[in-house]
Amino acid sequence: MRPSASRLAAVRLLVMDVDGVLTDGGIYYTERGDELKRFDVRDGQGLVLLRQAGVLTAVITRRRSEIVERRADELGIAEVHQGASDKRAVLESLLARRGVSASEAVYVGDDVGDIPAMQLVGFPVAVADAVPPVKRAAAYITRVRPGHGAIRELCDLILSAKGSNARSIGEERTTTAEAAAPERGGAGGARVEGTTTKNATENNPTAKRRTAKRRR
Repeated sequence: MRPSASRLAAVRLLVMDVDGVLTDGGIYYTERGDELKRFDVRDGQGLVLLRQAGVLTAVITRRRSEIVERRADELGIAEVHQGASDKRAVLESLLARRGVSASEAVYVGDDVGDIPAMQLVGFPVAVADAVPPVKRAAAYITRVRPGHGAIRELCDLILSAKGSNARSIGEERTTTAEAAAPERGGAGGARVEGTTTKNATENNPTAKRRTAKRRR
């Protein structure tokens, strides 16, 4: 079910797990033992657009990886918390420090370790291939798989709702301004101008002669 626009427009903070949310859940190792992760560039673009719209972004993950630090730095993710054994506690601290209410926050998860954090926020989200308990705890389940645009899907929903909200406010202000403004060509201006022109002609003999010539 698509979430309401008003609920999405109120979002001020987007918090995500990393593995299985920002990535496809796979962990790859080179022959030298280096860890590799796959991120989706569309997710990245969505997060950049969200940040530009004034929404804070954060990641909370149990694992530690330099790759995550690098990707977060590229995208301007404001809060990066790795090695988090209690994601809910980290999220509670983050909300208090940033002055964001739980109702204004989104948390995106995929596995049971994310459920306590999801239960804290106003808008919990599960990715398309999340485990069943996570899906049951979610207010929204993405249509797209993680690591293949799931976060972009969510970003687009939030941005669309915020854009619609801004347009509604602008239209309301315009309507109010138009209602308060005097009508053009109403009972005031046009008749006054016509009367003024007529009076000027009647009181000016030269103008009368010119008018008579034009009539002939």
